[in-house]
Amino acid sequence: MLQLRCPAQNYAWGRKAGRNNGKIGSTVAALVEGAGGEVDNEKPYAELWMGTHPSGPATVEGAEGQTLSSWIAANPSALGSVGSLFGSDIPFLFKVLSVETALSIQSHPDKALAERLHAKSPDVYKDSNHKPEMAIAITDFEALCGFVPHQELTEALKSVPELRDLIGDVAASAVETTGSKAALKAAFGILMTAEASKVATAIKAMESRLKAIQKSGERPLTDKEELALRLNKQYPQDVGILSAFFLNLVKLQAGQAIYLAANVPHAYISGELVECMATSDNVIRAGLTPKLRDTAVLCESLTYERGPPAILNGNAVPGRPWTTVYSPPFDEFEVEHVLIPEKARFEGIQTYLPENQGPQIFVVRSGTGQAYLRNPPSDAQSKVLQKTILLKTGSVVFVPAKTPVKLEATDDGLDVWIAAVNPQVFQDGRLLAAKAVEVVERDATSWLLYLAVGLLLTLLWAKYTNNLEPIQKLFNKLLTQGSSVKQPT
Repeated sequence: MLQLRCPAQNYAWGRKAGRNNGKIGSTVAALVEGAGGEVDNEKPYAELWMGTHPSGPATVEGAEGQTLSSWIAANPSALGSVGSLFGSDIPFLFKVLSVETALSIQSHPDKALAERLHAKSPDVYKDSNHKPEMAIAITDFEALCGFVPHQELTEALKSVPELRDLIGDVAASAVETTGSKAALKAAFGILMTAEASKVATAIKAMESRLKAIQKSGERPLTDKEELALRLNKQYPQDVGILSAFFLNLVKLQAGQAIYLAANVPHAYISGELVECMATSDNVIRAGLTPKLRDTAVLCESLTYERGPPAILNGNAVPGRPWTTVYSPPFDEFEVEHVLIPEKARFEGIQTYLPENQGPQIFVVRSGTGQAYLRNPPSDAQSKVLQKTILLKTGSVVFVPAKTPVKLEATDDGLDVWIAAVNPQVFQDGRLLAAKAVEVVERDATSWLLYLAVGLLLTLLWAKYTNNLEPIQKLFNKLLTQGSSVKQPT
């Protein structure tokens, strides 16, 4: 195993270390501090990155700043068999997020779009990979995710006159009467590309109307109306405020999760969460952000599927007490949660991470204990590999492929989150198919190499034995016969 040092990102939407406005302090800050890092109480702590992405690479403890990526390059067996599918790097990026104010209205590109965007604007789109992701709430958590069902949007277009006026009656009526994806795309595109002055006028009018309703006590505001007022305080007169009426408002309790495929619009609103995704930092933004917006690309690339997202509650793992697994329909990752309760000594305080065909990374959210190898590999060459690691809040550990690990908690328990490659890739033949292609390509390359060497040796022999002219005549004869073969019609 390797103990890692992982970077925190101080984005503006993150939470500060201490309690504020009645909310808990940043989990990210607590993890940084627990791992021995310095925390600035005046800065927001938004994300802890645990992986090999160059925008926030983990480093190996005890290796003088060596990145995990470079260590893996020197020790490729740590990836196990998944390298044939995902290349020479960890296929997932693991994060913890602390969200105080809303993230941008955004989507993540599919693989083909990511390649085009990266080739065109590598300074904006940092890599050529897609970015499916999963978010698991560790506190109450709010998000906007995917387009609302047709009936809900129709009601919004009637109950929010400012939204309808901005879109226009023609586009709004098309949404109401046809319910087609084309009508939804047209209406959303009109909204997101509307002139900033018109958006500001519409939001000011909506704000005045909603505050008047609040003051009169005429009726309670809906969740979306309350959210619109809250977002307006965070991002005054931003078009993303009105886009919220197009999107599902999802409220999760701790332990619940949502997953997001490529080209699905979303925005995290508030809460603490664990997040896992394919190794990518590609984000297409269009609202609720001071950062660069690529509105036309976002609107064009969305799938415009409607309906609320699936909510995962996690599944118990047979034979492994205190363990819950979250498996999205993505090859690159799944996430496990191991929660050994406090004072569990009389029930047994050990659990284990079974051998995995790919690499794993885990982070300790709270508690103390140790991780140790059940069957240490005899061929481990790296000096920084450890057979036992003491665990505490903020500990992050890399587990190479095919390395079974035991977790042992002290009386205050252990709360551990683990990212691993989704086992589905080992079960449905894709890995075997990838290996077969790799073998065929390697054998074809070897055959061509042998042929080239054979031809070269033949020509050298012919030259030094004065047989070059007969060899040339033979080749010419073969080429003439090949070109005279009648082609099928």
